[in-house]
Amino acid sequence: MRTATTVEGSGAASFQETVTFVVEAEKLGLDVCWVAEAWGSDAVSVLGYLAARTDRLLLGSGVLQVGTRSPVALAQAALTLADMSDGRFLLGLGTSGPQVMEGLHGVPFARPLTRTRETIEILRSALAGEKIRYDGAAHTIPLPGESRPMRLSARPNPDIPLYLATMSPKMLALTGELADGWLGTSFVPEGAAEAYFAHLDAGLTAAGRTRADFDVCQGAEVCFAADEEELAAIVDDRRRGLAFSLGGMGSSSTNFYNAAYGRQGWADVAARVHERWQAGDRDGAAALVTDEMVLATTLIGTEDMVRARLRVWRAAGVDTVRLYPAGDDLDARLTTLARAVELVRGIG
Repeated sequence: MRTATTVEGSGAASFQETVTFVVEAEKLGLDVCWVAEAWGSDAVSVLGYLAARTDRLLLGSGVLQVGTRSPVALAQAALTLADMSDGRFLLGLGTSGPQVMEGLHGVPFARPLTRTRETIEILRSALAGEKIRYDGAAHTIPLPGESRPMRLSARPNPDIPLYLATMSPKMLALTGELADGWLGTSFVPEGAAEAYFAHLDAGLTAAGRTRADFDVCQGAEVCFAADEEELAAIVDDRRRGLAFSLGGMGSSSTNFYNAAYGRQGWADVAARVHERWQAGDRDGAAALVTDEMVLATTLIGTEDMVRARLRVWRAAGVDTVRLYPAGDDLDARLTTLARAVELVRGIG
């Protein structure tokens, strides 16, 4: 398995500390660094800066939100970052959710499947250096009138790898059909075959491809506990974060994280957590999150437990493991990351 991590320019750490983390992670032998955007800093600026501070590390947008930039603007950013990084750029896209798209950006979330497919088709055309002509349900280029089709003046680069961050069955099938890789989350390897891979594989089959043509990149927090007592405290501390994903992400009616946990065996608990969170009972929602739910979707445990869990992930079909290292400061996070990278190397 390859190793990866994700950073954000406006995260809890200062920007310069984040840069130091990435530079040191490259020295540890990390393979990929994804840069998140969410509702904080933009990812494109951060990726450009990191391209100048790193030499070997692959750099990816994890993710740019479909709909907040035009498809051609996405292509321009991808071509520029690929050139700046000497070919080390990976383009990661995602639809986000209605709260961010409509509540923050004022962009309709309607028809995410159609919008994503059309965005990718326009992107591919722009990256290949073609004149851009498109007449779809969500995009029309050029608009009717006096304008004529144009092509970008940047040097074409049709081989920039495209990843999609998706969770719903139809979006997963689209990922298998059109993308080079999948940026997954809320992953339980024991339930992944039905919840995720059946849909990804359907898309791959429709495109005449197999899993060998595709990168499954899956992420989780990694945190090492010295013993069972410390592990219990760590798990207890993580309940509220998982409750937020199940109850607070998305809108009151649309939560893709909640649906994903539901497809992996926790539908009843996930529904109750969502109900409590939406009612304003944050503590009550967190109390419903079980130890099993925390441990199943993370890489938390003793070193032997994390090593065993990584083997399960690999056997389930994960090609790249995206590590979110725990730690109270930069040194602690790098120490955790170094241990995790060595474990991944050790299992082959």
